[in-house]
Amino acid sequence: MSLLIDNIGELACCDTDFTVLTDAAVVVSGTTVEWIGPAAEAPAADDRWDVAGRAVLPGFVDSHSHVVFAGDRSAEFAARMAGRPYSAGGIATTVAATRRATDEALAANVRHLLGQMTAQGTTTVEIKSGYGLTVEDEARALRIARGFTGETTYLGAHVVPPGADADEYTALAAGPMLEACAPYARWADVFCERGAFDADQARTVLTAAASAGLGLRVHGNQLGHGPGVALAVELGAASVDHCTYLSDSDVDALAGGDTVATLLPGVEFSTRSPYPDAARLIEAGVTVALASDCNPGSCFSSSMPLMIALAVREMGMTVEQAVWSATAGGARALRRDDVGTVAVGKRADLVVLDAPSHLHLAYRPGVPLVRAVLAGGEPVIPPA
Repeated sequence: MSLLIDNIGELACCDTDFTVLTDAAVVVSGTTVEWIGPAAEAPAADDRWDVAGRAVLPGFVDSHSHVVFAGDRSAEFAARMAGRPYSAGGIATTVAATRRATDEALAANVRHLLGQMTAQGTTTVEIKSGYGLTVEDEARALRIARGFTGETTYLGAHVVPPGADADEYTALAAGPMLEACAPYARWADVFCERGAFDADQARTVLTAAASAGLGLRVHGNQLGHGPGVALAVELGAASVDHCTYLSDSDVDALAGGDTVATLLPGVEFSTRSPYPDAARLIEAGVTVALASDCNPGSCFSSSMPLMIALAVREMGMTVEQAVWSATAGGARALRRDDVGTVAVGKRADLVVLDAPSHLHLAYRPGVPLVRAVLAGGEPVIPPA
């Protein structure tokens, strides 16, 4: 079956040059894009969506989320808003609730949150473990996540469980826990930060994960200056995420490597922390991605449009840069070349906005602008 999407007012292809086509059409065949061009020249297809002058862009690629969890931390959020600073310690609250939850409850929560993401235009999502912190619970989280996405990340090294010895837990995370989780994971991640894992501990887990065949990701430089960015670049990690506090040498390292700097502005919004300087990174030639970091503690938002608006308002990005980072940039952070752009031969992940331009994603924050979503050629949200 083929589908013609025509009468597109603006098609944001999100390729390297952020090409925008007007009066355009797209033909989808099966799971991929078959043709792009002027609407007047579009070939016939089995079905047709007339989008009445609306904007179309690639589905968002959310390359950082923590949605396998149970429990609620709204009181912690309220306390932060009243002046208590954010620390990594609140993770233990979610760990306790997640361990108590059934598989069915955890899967139902993932399904619910991914439904929210889809409704806001996300068609590719990465999901981390990290709220189990035992061999059994980490493997369980990844088994559940694998039922929803192929982009699964082992994050056994999220924090050291209360009462555990840090070095002994690091050995567990780099040994038996990794062995149990590797069959369900594409990636491994470490929270390399004060209050979590230091550089030597992070290196131990990451090098073991690489030896097990997993790609690497790093939480780094969120709470202060630290070794996370340098370690990520040294080990060839696909991405280093947060990047709130960067030295000149960190920026130079990112610019000289192929590790993507994934920025998570929802975290800064939700923790009243300083925002990363995205403009500084882009000017230096660093590839930047945007992601939601949807999690129950530091950012309980599943909205990529909100991340775009925050990036433009608070991080010095143009709208085009922010939209690119939320699509093609996210794809690069996952080392994917089949998603994040609208191009012939790419996966047919398309979002129709109830707006004439991609600019409205930042111009109208908080407004539900997604009118329709096509994921792998399937109309997961058909046009009204």
